[in-house]
Amino acid sequence: MGRLVHAGSAVVDHIYLIDRLPAPGAEKIAHRHWRTVGGGFNMMAAARRADMKVAFAGRHGTGPNGDMLRSALLSEGIDILADPFPETDTGDCVVLVTDDAERTFVSSPGAESGHTDDELASITLEADDWVFVSGYTLSYSNSRDALARWIEALPAAVPLVFDPTPAVEAIPRTLLERVLARTTWLSCNLAEAAVIAGINTPGETLARPVLALCPQAAGLVLRSGPTGAWLCLKSGENIPVPGFNVTVVDTNGAGDTHIGAFVAALARGEKPMDAARYANAAAALSVTRAGGAGGPSDQEIRAFLETRQEEAKADQTGGRKTARL
Repeated sequence: MGRLVHAGSAVVDHIYLIDRLPAPGAEKIAHRHWRTVGGGFNMMAAARRADMKVAFAGRHGTGPNGDMLRSALLSEGIDILADPFPETDTGDCVVLVTDDAERTFVSSPGAESGHTDDELASITLEADDWVFVSGYTLSYSNSRDALARWIEALPAAVPLVFDPTPAVEAIPRTLLERVLARTTWLSCNLAEAAVIAGINTPGETLARPVLALCPQAAGLVLRSGPTGAWLCLKSGENIPVPGFNVTVVDTNGAGDTHIGAFVAALARGEKPMDAARYANAAAALSVTRAGGAGGPSDQEIRAFLETRQEEAKADQTGGRKTARL
């Protein structure tokens, strides 16, 4: 299996559980609050727990947030490729999680919001590496131009995985199209795909206009929450990959977990359809846990898939009537 090189950003999350978002001028008392590492860390942790080697190539700051991030990365067995950036700490993000398990973000960028050509040139890639970039990093005005140039100069054999994230609207269109032109696998939700396509059409019909912007892509994963995902291949196939019924606690980080698990499965040689189902299972398990870094282990994912397969067989033979995929 190759190594995942994450050339993005990771921050410290302040998570508040509340019943619903407050009205303008109002105040809410949180059921619970905690501080944890988030952002790109969620995706890296998911890939590492799925047994892929991971290296963090992004900026991390000097200060308590940076210390917390580095400690979390090392505890997951994730390599850190850059030294701490001096005088500036890693940024923060306030995450409001409501009782319907939806989340709202307010971020304050720090050291992670700037990359230079020299910093990116110092990243040494290995022959079987996979590179990941996020729309959040490309939305930062101090880093996006250097990152786009670095992406365009990647060796042709290195796969690039791109998650446009909700920040896709803040990425200049010309720069976004440059990154899409080099993307090998694109993973996004339906709303993000609609922004990329410039149209708002149902589900998998977004695949054709999106993939038209990705001439080097093997395919697109259209994540659609609890219903699962669409695996949209360059060949024109749009394959539904059903999700799993679970009790949802927190959707924060579900997309990150999905991408991390999907890349890990692809990198070890699994077929895209099998990798997408594996990723659906990982994301389903993650939303049953509070916090963004809820990615399960490879063993947990495989056990979950085996159980659901047995339940589905029982349904078909009439042995069970409640479980369904």
